[in-house]
Amino acid sequence: MKSLFNDADRNAILQRLDKLQADSPRQWGKMNPAQMVTHCARALETGAGERPMKQKLIGKILMPFFRKSILGEKPFSRNGPTDPSFIVADEREFTTERQKLVDLIGRFVARGPAAAATQEHAFFGKMTGEEWGETMYKHIDHHLQQFGV
Repeated sequence: MKSLFNDADRNAILQRLDKLQADSPRQWGKMNPAQMVTHCARALETGAGERPMKQKLIGKILMPFFRKSILGEKPFSRNGPTDPSFIVADEREFTTERQKLVDLIGRFVARGPAAAATQEHAFFGKMTGEEWGETMYKHIDHHLQQFGV
């Protein structure tokens, strides 16, 4: 499975982020490109240790039943639920927000899988470092597809 901790996979994501434009049309959802990169950064901040979270009760209840399907190869579904703290409704400056995400990817990778494994996801709870790398790749990939990139 692809991961931000894999150089080739990460470089492919970064190249796709570079192709994303402020006016790239969305294929689904409500966010514009600037909001989307901010949303992706907020989620990645958790894995990078910059936005500590605790697993929500709903995740504790449902995750044992869905863990393999969510953390596996299956792509995320369109218009799926998101943690309210990751929702971005205000306007953002695209170039600035995209660069923040690029820089954050670098910090996440520099910390490595062992550091990521110490973080708790709001829905998934405890994950291995490899699961963090794969899930964050999958999340960013999902949203790049949302904008046809």
